[in-house]
Amino acid sequence: MAMDHEAQRAALADVVAIPVTPFAEDGTVDERAHRALLRRLVDNGIRSLTPNGNTGEFYALTPAERRAVTELTVEVAADRAAVLAGVGHDVPTAVAAARHAREVGAGMVMVHQPAHPYVSESGWVDYHRAIAQEVPELGVVPYVRDPRLSGARLAELGDSCPNVIGVKYAVPDAVRFAAFARDAGLERFVWVAGLAEPYAPPYFAMGATGFTSGLVNVAPALSLTLLEALRCGDYRAAMKGWEQIRRFEELRAAHGAANNVTVVKEALASLGLCRRDVRPPSKMLPEAERAEVAAIAAGWSV
Repeated sequence: MAMDHEAQRAALADVVAIPVTPFAEDGTVDERAHRALLRRLVDNGIRSLTPNGNTGEFYALTPAERRAVTELTVEVAADRAAVLAGVGHDVPTAVAAARHAREVGAGMVMVHQPAHPYVSESGWVDYHRAIAQEVPELGVVPYVRDPRLSGARLAELGDSCPNVIGVKYAVPDAVRFAAFARDAGLERFVWVAGLAEPYAPPYFAMGATGFTSGLVNVAPALSLTLLEALRCGDYRAAMKGWEQIRRFEELRAAHGAANNVTVVKEALASLGLCRRDVRPPSKMLPEAERAEVAAIAAGWSV
């Protein structure tokens, strides 16, 4: 979807879906199931898709698979949804992925938090600047997971790269988020609550206008209903929606979020939409824990 930066900003102020990457029995990416899952999202009103996000098992995919996932997402999205392609790893790899996303028609890229064990604040700026300046036509969205990063550093990045238009903020601290956003520029960037539905209500109260979602793979209507309540400032209704998804998200967050992807794929498998397979270092749920996930998914599909 060809978009200017204002249209890209509008696409971020929404439910930003992080699609799963389904695998076939032989362990390869199941393109048929993937296409069907993406169409299901778009057909149910989802207008922003992030191929190669963490729920899509970005770090477990090969470079060729990441390119294929981006291409398939752009194909299915067509003119119906914006595509925010995940990129990362070392700078040359991230730049190559961003250029590929641009070439195949994605309008934005999300830059994963640098995986390097030693990240300085100025180095964080340099890393993102090196990527953003190579694709000035694309909207760029840093994925912020480090609580040590200051809002002033994001403002510095925005000064040199006007195509940095939004932030996926995934530090689990609403007060820190409020300060970070205001130090960086609350109106300058689109603020996406990067910890999905559980954190969306407090983050919206602090200035976010969109949120990411893995749950949306299973129940798009729940995510969209929550978004509408938050847009209207109806926090009572929003918390009713929050209660509906609470247990599912608790299961995803268990064991240090080890089952973040696993639970989503288990729910999809219980609905017959894809296989439950995940790649190491994730692991499928034990048989004894599958019934609860299936019961939740079945209840949502009624």
